[in-house]
Amino acid sequence: MLLRLLLVISAYLLGSIPFGYLLIKFVFTRGEDIRAVGSGGIGATNVTRRAGRAAGLITYALDVAKGSAAVMLVRAAAGDDYLWMGLAAVAVIVGHIAPVFLRFRGGKGVATGVGVFLAIAPYAVITTLVLWAAVVYFSRFVSLGSIIATAAVPLWILLYYGLLFPSPHLRALVIIAVIACALIVWKHHENISRLLSGNENRIGKRIEPGREDAMRDSV
Repeated sequence: MLLRLLLVISAYLLGSIPFGYLLIKFVFTRGEDIRAVGSGGIGATNVTRRAGRAAGLITYALDVAKGSAAVMLVRAAAGDDYLWMGLAAVAVIVGHIAPVFLRFRGGKGVATGVGVFLAIAPYAVITTLVLWAAVVYFSRFVSLGSIIATAAVPLWILLYYGLLFPSPHLRALVIIAVIACALIVWKHHENISRLLSGNENRIGKRIEPGREDAMRDSV
C-alpha cells in the first residue's frame, strides 16, 4: 500500500518534469524561458514554434515517455491493479498540467496522456493519433485536433476493449479515460473560447524570442 502510494506521488513528480522548459533553456537557446515566448506553454507546440520541429519532437517524445513510465512503474509493483494505475495516470497528467517545479504553470497534458494510454490502451492511441492528424490537416488548428481526438478516447476504448478485443478491465479503462481526458479537454478551455470566437491561430507560424503572441499551444 505504502509503495503504491509513493509511486503515485512519484508519478506526479515525474509529470512535473518540464522537458520543454529545460530543452529551451539549456539546449536550444541561451537561457530563454519558454514561458515568456508565444503562448507561454511548455509543451511541444510552443517549443516547435520557438525552436523548430526537432525541438518539438524531442519535447513530445519525452512527455509521452513520462506518461508511459509513470503507469508502467505502478504496473511493475502492483500488477494489473487498475485502481492504482488509474491514480498514477491521472497524477502524471496533473503533474504536466500543474508542475510543482514551475509553480503549477504547465502544459495541456496531451502528449503525457498519449504516453499513459500507450501503456494501458495502445489500440486506442493509434486511432486517436490518426483522428488528431486528420483534424489538424483539414482545419490547421492543433488545438481543435487535440480537443476532438482526446474527447474520442473513451469511445475508442469502448470499441477496442469492449467489442473487438473484450477486456475484463473495460470499466476501469473507461473510467480512467473519462477522468484523464476530461482534465486535458478542460485545460483547453481558452482554446475552445478562441475557436468559438474565430480568434484561434492556425498551425505553422514561427515565433521569435521576446514576442508576446496570441497563440496558445495544445500539448
